[in-house]
Amino acid sequence: MPRLTAVSLAALLLLPASFSAVHAAPAAAPASDALAGRIDASVRGYYKADEPGATIIVTRGGATVFRKAYGLADVASKQPMDAAMTLRLGSITKQFTAVAILMLAEDGKLALTDEITRFLPDYPTQGKKITIEHLLTHTSGIQSYTGKPAYADTMDKVLTVSQMIDSFKNDPMLFSPGERFDYNNSGYFLLGAIIEKVSGKSYADFLAQRIFTPLGMDHTAFEGNERVKGVRAAGHSKGDSGFGAARPLSMTQPYAAGSLVSTVDDLARWDKAIGAGKLLKAASWKKAFTPYRLASGESTGYGYGWELGKLQGGAKIAHGGGINGFSTYALSVPAHKVYVAVLSNTDSGRTHPEMVATKIAALAMGKPFPDHKPVTVAPATLQQYVGVYTIDKDNTRTIRLEDGKLTMQRTGRERIPLTAYKQNGFYLADSLATLEFVRNAKGEVSHLNMTNDGGDPVSHARTAAKPLERTAVKIAPATFDAYLGRYELAPGFALEVKRDGEKMLAQGTGQPAVEILPLSDTVFFSNMVDAEFHFEKNADGVVQMVLHQGGQKMPGKRL
Repeated sequence: MPRLTAVSLAALLLLPASFSAVHAAPAAAPASDALAGRIDASVRGYYKADEPGATIIVTRGGATVFRKAYGLADVASKQPMDAAMTLRLGSITKQFTAVAILMLAEDGKLALTDEITRFLPDYPTQGKKITIEHLLTHTSGIQSYTGKPAYADTMDKVLTVSQMIDSFKNDPMLFSPGERFDYNNSGYFLLGAIIEKVSGKSYADFLAQRIFTPLGMDHTAFEGNERVKGVRAAGHSKGDSGFGAARPLSMTQPYAAGSLVSTVDDLARWDKAIGAGKLLKAASWKKAFTPYRLASGESTGYGYGWELGKLQGGAKIAHGGGINGFSTYALSVPAHKVYVAVLSNTDSGRTHPEMVATKIAALAMGKPFPDHKPVTVAPATLQQYVGVYTIDKDNTRTIRLEDGKLTMQRTGRERIPLTAYKQNGFYLADSLATLEFVRNAKGEVSHLNMTNDGGDPVSHARTAAKPLERTAVKIAPATFDAYLGRYELAPGFALEVKRDGEKMLAQGTGQPAVEILPLSDTVFFSNMVDAEFHFEKNADGVVQMVLHQGGQKMPGKRL
């Protein structure tokens, strides 16, 4: 589906000919063959043999019941993926950073209630009290450096810890600490600096000495500080001509927020150690897995380095990662003693590891997601579901009936086709999400209930029966033709404005083209993506295009 915006960053090596002896995997349970077959059948269609792939591991009761690799480790050399290969973790790194902080707390060297200025005295907190716990829970109010418009310009630059902190420390606070949850890489970067200050060791050495070596995680490390030589999968991004090498990234920049590399085998060891209560006292593990509450009392659904939710009725502990060339997801369902890790070597595949891992975990729990079959719903019934459903004060889900099918569009996102599996129930392709339309006592459609990953449904009230649609105007063909060309929104990502006969199109790097329609001589919109395109001129002609999408304004200079 069209996205238009460049891939955000939280977060390539040519592989040797042989990789089969990297290290041995944990022993598989003898009775797991049938389950392994079901898992393989459910996910193998997501990975093509000639594209980047994934490594996957599933454990149940501490024993490996499934371990397999799919696709290519390196598209350029056609090297197959192997389950023993090392891949970037992205933000799964955060749980290791959080455990390191908790270890130092148990050592008596810090308290989670300490203000960060105790360890970083020169950090300008702008009159706010920012604690270590605020950093752990993404509630500090500090701006995330990866969300800054200019971040992509210098992501390949090697920077010291101090230089990175200098790049964001003077940015205005977004809110008072503890007031809101806002996912934040700056906070975890600062935690890495605190670990170094308190321990007297580098972040890489502290994790290696206190976590990785004791647990036998030989192939887990801060990238560039590997202790054992392993075989690396190359990272890929999708461009106009297919999958190629991902844009370079200096791992000095993700640091304690996303710098680690690992294997699925090491991640299974990590989960087993957690289940056995190693490294930390029980009280510390409990705090890590307890959702933090804001000053208002509202739960954030996030502990210390882990997202907390439900999967098919069971408590789920999980985290994903997205970084140049890679996307990842790992989850645990402690009550069922199930753990799944999916590491993919592309940042732009059609199937996200979260969906794959969730689907697999449900199978391993013995509670598989239903295999929905499409059914026919009368057009008159579909029309009754059309409307705007409110998520919060800034976001809605808009349901439209287009060419006989319903589509759903969240504010700032693309339109997604819905497929009916019952008269009032629909599912999304390549997703485990379902939605159901609910009627009130009068028989009128009043709510949309959406369920993700088998968790509790979230209800959205219908606030308008008709979507507010924009109306295109007519402009002279020469007016549009003056805008033809490419506009760079970020290094490696551009929007091309072009014509296909009478159609006016915009196409992002590696994405399908979308038709755009004029609101005026200088402003265009798309019916496929919730976005506007503003063209700005000076006396010499068109200077830039500004993409308005998801509450952001992204300027793109004309190339």
